[in-house]
This record gives sequence, structure tokens and C-alpha cells, in this order.
Amino acid sequence: MAEIVIRNTNERISGEENVREFLKKQEVLYEHWNMDKFPADLQEKFQLSDEDKQRILDAFDPEIRDLAARRGYKIWDIITLSESTPNLEDLLQKFEEVHTHSEDEIRAIVGGKGIFIIKGSEDVGYFNVELEPGDVISVPENTPHFFTLMDNKQIVAVRLFIEENGWIATPVADPQFQ
Repeated sequence: MAEIVIRNTNERISGEENVREFLKKQEVLYEHWNMDKFPADLQEKFQLSDEDKQRILDAFDPEIRDLAARRGYKIWDIITLSESTPNLEDLLQKFEEVHTHSEDEIRAIVGGKGIFIIKGSEDVGYFNVELEPGDVISVPENTPHFFTLMDNKQIVAVRLFIEENGWIATPVADPQFQ
């Protein structure tokens, strides 16, 4: 279950309803998928074949199509990152820069863990959203944020896009980021 850490106060928010309520106030969508559907033989696998990725997409097809219908997504895929990912540090460096997108950035975590760092309202500032399997989050368009992995450096996530070009970031120099 997702947890939140407000960066300037170190306040921690936990519990699904508390997390959902906080994120809603920050205009961030949060949902939780039932992970019982996730193929057991893929649960600890972070190097996935195209067939493995398709099995994950098939398992969550109703949830993906529901999100796509509600929010206008046209394409989706699976991203997987781990210590065995070629150029992992270069990829993380790209992800770990504060940026925005012209569409919301949505991820459904199905394996491993990750953290979105998001700029909230003026009274909150930046906050971390620590995500684990089942957590679905959508950062609103034009909201400064970035994503990184947790210490184990392993994640599998479903990504959904409106733009057919996929992930396009605009860097943001924000002196408020700490």
C-alpha cells in the first residue's frame, strides 16, 4: 500500500484512505488493483520477455481498459527496471530530473517498488509517494515531479499514454525542490 512522506516536514501518511484523501487534495489520482490476478511465476521476475509482458497486460486488461476509457488513454505497455537493465543509471538519471508532461503520467505498479516525488500545493511542497504492487497513480499534466526506484532497484509497471509518442518530458528548474 502506498505511503506518503512530505519532504519539508518528514510527516508520513499511511493507510489507503488517508493516502487517497491526501492525493485527491493534491489532484493526484490514486487507485489500488487486486494483485491476486498477477501471474505467480512472474511476481519476482524483473527481466521480462515480450510474452511475459503480454501475460501481465492480459491479466490486468479489464483494469487497463477501464482506466483508458475513463481518462482517454490510447496506448499502454510494460516497463521493467532492475540491476540487470542495460544503462540503468543513465535511465534513472533521466527520470530523476524534475520535469512535467503535457499529459498526466500514470503508472500501475505490478512488481517491485518505486517513488514518485511530486510538487504539491504551496502549503505542502514536494512529497514522496512510495509505491508497491497494486498501487496506481496518475500525476496531473504540467505538475513538476520525477520518479525513482527504491533501494532494491526493481520495478515492473504498466504505463498508459494519450500521446502515441509515449513519455515526453519537459525539464523544470525549480528552486523549491529539495
